Amino acid sequence: MAETGNSVDYMAIIHMVIELIMVHVKFYYYIVESVIKTFLHKEQVNVSGEFVFITGTGHGIGKELALQYSSLGAKVICVDINEKNNTQTVKEIKQNGGSAFAYTCNVTSREDIFALADKVKKEHGFISVIVNNAGIMPCHPLLEHTEQEIRLMYDVNVLAHFWILQAFLPDMIERNQGHIVALSSCAGLFGLPNLVPYCGTKFAVRGFMQAMQEELYKQNPQTQIKFTSIYPYMVDTGLCKNPKFRFPWMKLVDPKEAAASIIEAQRSNLEEASIPRYYNSLEKIGRFLPSKAMRVINDYLDAYVESDKI
Repeated sequence: MAETGNSVDYMAIIHMVIELIMVHVKFYYYIVESVIKTFLHKEQVNVSGEFVFITGTGHGIGKELALQYSSLGAKVICVDINEKNNTQTVKEIKQNGGSAFAYTCNVTSREDIFALADKVKKEHGFISVIVNNAGIMPCHPLLEHTEQEIRLMYDVNVLAHFWILQAFLPDMIERNQGHIVALSSCAGLFGLPNLVPYCGTKFAVRGFMQAMQEELYKQNPQTQIKFTSIYPYMVDTGLCKNPKFRFPWMKLVDPKEAAASIIEAQRSNLEEASIPRYYNSLEKIGRFLPSKAMRVINDYLDAYVESDKI
């Protein structure tokens, strides 16, 4: 506390009190805002005419994302390592009157991603939405994973996100606009058996997105670049080869429903969204519970993925 001679600096005290009041006001305001955004319908951003870059569009969620974004009028940049499947996705989009472009790329290669980014920007200009969707999910105990398998999982599920943002983010920063969507997983919220390396990659994506968002805010508190992290439950794409669940309502999520939920989250500017939505809330509640209490709930629900080597 500053003093002048024996007198107290009352202006400094007043300033500190006002600052504390504003902290409390903003704190509770944003809590209320978050609750409202979670439970109430919000007007969604129009993506018609925007270029949307999606990885893993050859099948599963990625393909459904491409089809649904195109139905909303977006121009979709479809990226996949499987040229045949990716070309088929673009063909279906065009048959439905949409606009899409197929690019074959190995997302584990930083060099390939930067070459693709240069080509895409020269051919189409600014990419306003990026959806990092590509991922792999070997399911078996950690001690049965090979080194190559683990390294590939991190290359596809994590490092590709870094390379893609390094390639496209500078343009977004220059324009102060854009939206980054990353598919983590419910395995990025909860640790699960037979998915130890996979959980590691999905927790990494979650941390990456949170840190990236904070970094841009620190650089520019007025940034208009949006971030959305998605945590899907098990989706029926073929990655979950041996899913087990005790209750029918915990069945696999349909890829079309998952894609629709992801697009809704992006267009609503949600920072986080689980599929189904309540999983994210359960995780936040679970942080306050003892691990043994959470294990009781997990044992009761009995939902997990058995080894794919059975």
